Amino acid sequence: MSAALDLVVAAVDDTVPGVRSVRLVRPDGGALPGFTPGSHVVVTCGPPGAPGNAYSLTGDSVAPRAYTISVLRLDAGRGGSRWVHALTTGDRVEVTPPRSAFPPVLAARRHLLVAGGIGVTPILSHLRSAVRWGRDVEVLYAHRPGAAAHLDDLRDLAGDALTCLTDRTTLGDHLQRRLADQPVGTHLYTCGPAGFMDTVTLAARRLGWPDERIHVEHFGVDDLDPGEPFEAVLRASGRTVPVPSGTSLLDALEGAGLSVPNLCRQGVCGECRVPVAAGTPLHRDLVLTDAEKAAADTLLCCVSRAADDRLELDL
Repeated sequence: MSAALDLVVAAVDDTVPGVRSVRLVRPDGGALPGFTPGSHVVVTCGPPGAPGNAYSLTGDSVAPRAYTISVLRLDAGRGGSRWVHALTTGDRVEVTPPRSAFPPVLAARRHLLVAGGIGVTPILSHLRSAVRWGRDVEVLYAHRPGAAAHLDDLRDLAGDALTCLTDRTTLGDHLQRRLADQPVGTHLYTCGPAGFMDTVTLAARRLGWPDERIHVEHFGVDDLDPGEPFEAVLRASGRTVPVPSGTSLLDALEGAGLSVPNLCRQGVCGECRVPVAAGTPLHRDLVLTDAEKAAADTLLCCVSRAADDRLELDL
């Protein structure tokens, strides 16, 4: 894993109720690594060693002098959003270098970007890139009235190619029409609450969109189903650790007294990778490549599970 970046809060913006945008820069004002549109960083939400959360970058990806994230406050969440909403200018923040799990397909004939609520953050990054490189793009943005983040940015970048939708009936009708009226070669990208993305992807598949042209960005483990229960067998000790439905393998291992390095607990940082000795993993992370998943000899235990009722770990 690349070394973390030590950044400082240069500005905060609370214009949209419940959403805080934070601008992070190097303490010396120097350049930051560029990134692929749709990338995220994992922010350590507290002192070094504290749990981290993954947040999409919303700014320009080319030669950035700052990273900007926008975070919806979730009072019932794990605490990361509350910590971000308490930041003030001058605070130091540790973040990972950007990672990409939701890149644009450069060969696409057209890009249809569909955002729901705070899921607009990676969509905005895609839009910036499409405009920069002159790609054909259309944006649908579903949001509650008065709660649209980055609306001015979207309007400036997309112009007439932006449609905002604020009620379910209008959203459903418009989505059907736009999905049905795209040229062959269009790629669909969507991010938002799990139910919203299910609606978008189901509508696309019913209209015949192939899976390879449908791209989704999940917020994290909270969007995943609880999964089936299984047993994790630890090869070194022979112990068996039960993993109930709704409990992650990482939580089960920690509950059994094992210390497993971890950071984001959302399947995006790769820190909790553990070796698999036998059994078939059910991969649900955004880090491993297709080849690594097919090898079935490792998994990210914060989100991934067993495909069967038993998984043997080389621990």
